[in-house]
Amino acid sequence: MRSFRGHTRRSGEGPLLGTSGVGKRAAVEDSHIDWHACPHDELAAALGLAADADPGAGLDESVAAARRRRDGPNNLPRRGTPAWWRRAGRQFAAPLVAILIAAGVGAMAIGQWIDAAVIGIVVLVNATTGLVQEGRALRAIEALGRHLSTSATVRRNGRWRRLDAGDLVAGDVVRLLAGDRVPADVRLLQARSIAVDESIVTGESEPVEKDDETIAAPTPVADRRNMLWSGSIVVRGRGMGVVVATGPRARLGRIGRLVLDTEVLETPLTRRFRRLGRLLVVAVSIVAVATFLIGWLGGRPPRESFMAAVALAVGAIPEGLPAGLTIILAIGTGRMARRRAIVRRLPAVEALGSTTTICTDKTGTLTMNRMRVVEIAMAGHRLEALVEAPDASDAGDAADVSTSGGLRRLLEIAVLCNDARLRDGGEDGTPYEGDPTEGALLVAAREGGVDPDAVRRTHPRIDEIEFESRRRYMATRHRGGGRGHRTGVKGSVEAVLSRCDREASPDGEIATVDRERVEREAERLARRGLRVLAIAEDDSDDRASETPLEPHHLEEGLLLLGLVAMADPPREDAAAAVARCRRAGIRVVMVTGDHAATAARIAKAVGIGDVSEDTGPTTLGGAEIDALDDDALRERLRRCDVLARIDPEQKLRVVEVLQAGGEVVAMTGDGVNDAPALRRADIGVAMGRGGSEIAREASDIVLADDRFATIAHAVEEGRGIYGTLSRFIAWTLPTNGGEGFVILASVAAGGPLPLLPVQALWVNMSTSVLLGVPLAFDPHDPRAMERPPRDPKRPLLDRPLLLRIGLVSVLLWIAATGLFNLELARGHGADSGRSAAATAHVMGEAFYLFATRAGLRPFWTVGLLANRWLLGGLVAMMIAQWLVVSWPPLQAVMGTGSLDAIGWACTAAAGVAILAVVELEKAIRRACGAVE
Repeated sequence: MRSFRGHTRRSGEGPLLGTSGVGKRAAVEDSHIDWHACPHDELAAALGLAADADPGAGLDESVAAARRRRDGPNNLPRRGTPAWWRRAGRQFAAPLVAILIAAGVGAMAIGQWIDAAVIGIVVLVNATTGLVQEGRALRAIEALGRHLSTSATVRRNGRWRRLDAGDLVAGDVVRLLAGDRVPADVRLLQARSIAVDESIVTGESEPVEKDDETIAAPTPVADRRNMLWSGSIVVRGRGMGVVVATGPRARLGRIGRLVLDTEVLETPLTRRFRRLGRLLVVAVSIVAVATFLIGWLGGRPPRESFMAAVALAVGAIPEGLPAGLTIILAIGTGRMARRRAIVRRLPAVEALGSTTTICTDKTGTLTMNRMRVVEIAMAGHRLEALVEAPDASDAGDAADVSTSGGLRRLLEIAVLCNDARLRDGGEDGTPYEGDPTEGALLVAAREGGVDPDAVRRTHPRIDEIEFESRRRYMATRHRGGGRGHRTGVKGSVEAVLSRCDREASPDGEIATVDRERVEREAERLARRGLRVLAIAEDDSDDRASETPLEPHHLEEGLLLLGLVAMADPPREDAAAAVARCRRAGIRVVMVTGDHAATAARIAKAVGIGDVSEDTGPTTLGGAEIDALDDDALRERLRRCDVLARIDPEQKLRVVEVLQAGGEVVAMTGDGVNDAPALRRADIGVAMGRGGSEIAREASDIVLADDRFATIAHAVEEGRGIYGTLSRFIAWTLPTNGGEGFVILASVAAGGPLPLLPVQALWVNMSTSVLLGVPLAFDPHDPRAMERPPRDPKRPLLDRPLLLRIGLVSVLLWIAATGLFNLELARGHGADSGRSAAATAHVMGEAFYLFATRAGLRPFWTVGLLANRWLLGGLVAMMIAQWLVVSWPPLQAVMGTGSLDAIGWACTAAAGVAILAVVELEKAIRRACGAVE
């Protein structure tokens, strides 16, 4: 049970005013007809009907069919899915893969079928891995698309029918009830107490009341009360209206078009690998051509020189790099999925680790997306729910107020004058059905010790006055009570207070109402960004049961029970997650379509921006953004932490301006209005529970639990994955450099090749999979979230990494060439010498792996048993290498010969020597003050 305590809180930042709209910019609002300004008698002509036609009569089926052929179906615009063969072709278009394909074709041309077959297998493995991952993402998109199909009640041929929403056309008349999704843009013809949840379209967190009155043409989109926007949901009341726009011409469709027209940026990882790929292609091509010319001009036969060039190409190209990186990223997606973040594009896993700015939505991400009663004001007493106000424990000598007398009376009327219903919890965990405001009142009553079901059974409803925007209140009449009836009134403070002459205190005492004090209380609560309702009772209702309840019965003499303030409270873990991001050097900016006062209150509660007691976060409104050029906006964005009343194009522009300033931007969102910005951001993060289909389709990552804390976890995971990728690259590239040095030096010296192409491929692929991929299971650095984000302009191969790669490449070259010559000197054949050279590479990589895992720290600081997958990979690699060297069938395929005990011991000693030299290099760097 929840108790209430008398407690005064500090006031908030500003009043609660207006509602948010989708936007006013021309690219979004491109209709040439102001439907909201059309009188009912002019709608027929505007819709292309006969001048004397009744727009509420609906269409004939023949007219609807003709319009459907002309305008197309009422579906969202979407980009076509490329055929599988086109997607497969893209996998072979990478420059590194193209060089491998050319090397394989060349090997076939000179009859080296085994080498060509192995190269082909490597190319197919890489292509298949990429194709399978892309196919999974496309299937997920298709599944999301099927989720949104709806139907609508339509008047056709003079009869009401239930049709698929895709069949609607302009001029159709639709009927909408509570719970219905609006199937197209609709101009209301009749409205009765209708309120619509437009959050998925506009970002507005509270239901918007609608009516059927014609309004002036210049009215902003936010205030067009006679329009229902496609995709919104009716939460109460009912209405009838005429469809004025469908498909791509509806507001939802225009936003969809904006999504399709928005360029998708490369992630930092894909940009770095594209540059790395170009660099490697140029370098390998030049060195391979040089190898051929050196061999040919040095007296080698052209065929032998060509095979040397092929060997160098396949040895210097990191064939295992694409597959290894893809597998590491895929493993990272699994780890993120266990933390409730579902990855739709693999590179986004790493990109999160580069994030410098998170632009986060408010409703449902930072907040619970569930209205809660946070304070009740009664006759000068301020009662705060302890469960919703953690700071209430600091209230000093504030006394507990039992739920009895006037407070119980208020909660009972809040239950009776209410159309919502409690439930155990739906898929989203919401404990009620119906309007969120009314649901919050039921929850507050239950937690305050009032059983809503019992109260409603004791006092059944016999009459009501439905809420209407011009009255601003609703009233219900019930059996029971001292005079045989109870009549409750709930509505805006202005509408209810003007009808009251008395007020009740929490303990039930009744006194003359102090209007000025009540108005001050209402203003105080509104400044904090809270939604305020007044609740009253007609305690003099002695009318007969059969007498209808009329508005004139409630003009005066009501008893004010109190003011109830509600808010969508912050999630419990949001403040800690924001603080964690700030410690990691990531700026968090709130971008919302909600009111500035509400947004500022939540921002201050979770620690966004300036959290000092006096000032709070700096806000910037959508209208102000429109008045600024890009340079001025960039400057304002450096100082503003809360962007309120923002429309889709403004969100998109904010992302673009931040990116132009060098920021790596992660954008979160759940509504259709968020989709263009999600698509444009470096990392688009959509909500999985309450998010729209189009937002999820535009995103890179979907949060299964819609929590900001999950974003912080995902950023930490992304940083850890980037560390793994960096270690993998620093570990795998020296192998290619060492193989290139070995082959180039042997060609220049005129001696036999220490490595054949097939052996180079074996070393590259086997070590990448068996030794490199298990790096993904290493524990992440616990200090990852204590460092600032990486500079997005920092190259993948920076100077320290290039020096390390060069050092280890030379060490591997020395080891492989030395052991090859040693085997020849000991009287063994070239096959055994090549086995020694290949095994030296494997041993060198195995021991170097220990140094790489620890970064700049000594290798023994990271225990081997901390990663059992790596231990298993080491054992598997040694067994596989022994089979390649010692098993006759594989010897025939790989061109290897057996090694004796001395040969194996020498290769192991070479690995230990490489580890020792790298550890010495790391110690020197630490002594010089280098940090990771």
